[in-house]
Amino acid sequence: MKKVAIIGTQGVPARYGGFETLVENIIGDNCSEDIQYTVFCSSKDLVPSLKTYKGANLIYIPVKANGMQSTIYDIISLIKSIRGYDVIVVLGVSGCVFLPFFRLFCRKKLIINIDGLEWKRDKWGGFAKWFLRLSEGFALRFSDVVIADNQGIVDYVKTTYKKDSVLIAYGSDHVRRDVSEERQRDIFKKFDVDPGKYYISICRIEPENNCELILETFAHTDKKLIFIGNWERSLYGQRLKTKYSQFNNISIIDPVYDLEVLYVLRNNSKTYVHGHSAGGTNPSLVEAMFCKCNIMAYDVVYNRETTDNKALYFKNGIDLALAITNDAKITCNSEAMYKISEQRYTWKKIAKQYEDLY
Repeated sequence: MKKVAIIGTQGVPARYGGFETLVENIIGDNCSEDIQYTVFCSSKDLVPSLKTYKGANLIYIPVKANGMQSTIYDIISLIKSIRGYDVIVVLGVSGCVFLPFFRLFCRKKLIINIDGLEWKRDKWGGFAKWFLRLSEGFALRFSDVVIADNQGIVDYVKTTYKKDSVLIAYGSDHVRRDVSEERQRDIFKKFDVDPGKYYISICRIEPENNCELILETFAHTDKKLIFIGNWERSLYGQRLKTKYSQFNNISIIDPVYDLEVLYVLRNNSKTYVHGHSAGGTNPSLVEAMFCKCNIMAYDVVYNRETTDNKALYFKNGIDLALAITNDAKITCNSEAMYKISEQRYTWKKIAKQYEDLY
């Protein structure tokens, strides 16, 4: 049996983002009997009441997993994983500045998922960008295997570091829900929408996700938009919420964690609008694809790779406005998106890809 440690997430049960959802779905039912996982978790973010979850052992670190403390959190986790494991999987690069020291004491197989080029995100200042870029370099130098979640990241690693990486994306089939007609009607009533007559966008409210571009474009139309996100987490989000809540056709919704509600809203939308400009394969995009949404995505290589160039793309507010005000411009790509998600983005396949690396 291979003993595998997973480092770099808030922990499980998943309550935060893409990496947490990844861990949630490669352990448990999708895990073979030959693998024993240990997941490092933050006792500051999760209540440390569980010692095991879906067959995985849980070890708690008394530091927050995100924000300023994420580097310390990852370093402590790395120290605790020096002995007792055959393989160490690190998700993200924030703690990778420690790897030169870590490698002095541990030669076990080290697999690092470098995520979506975190240093390029607009939310980081100059020092943070420099630090994350440095950490990325250490991750590439000291890992045995680098995982990239998008072909665009694979190409970047090859071009920048002259190193090969393994392409493993994210899954989407965990969003599948069988929702009764009565429950669906209740959801439509709660959000004041009619099936097939609204657009939807779901993301973290950050500048690189083009939230303001999307909102400003819809504000000049009569098209209904539901926009779900963590508006209160930053001054940027609070400003957008205050400004665009005044428009009758725009519903600014705080985070929704009920997967039934999210499935119904996405599955019955006219189009899913995806504004992410950074990162690799965005979990929110592959989830929308599995929900059989028509996809309208910001025109960057990562989104084109994820959707196999079969979605509708926009580069600016003019492109987006022309598409949403002219129904003929809305390409019905929902079946193509669903087919791609079934071929590429199922958790059973992704869990096996990880195990093959071990």
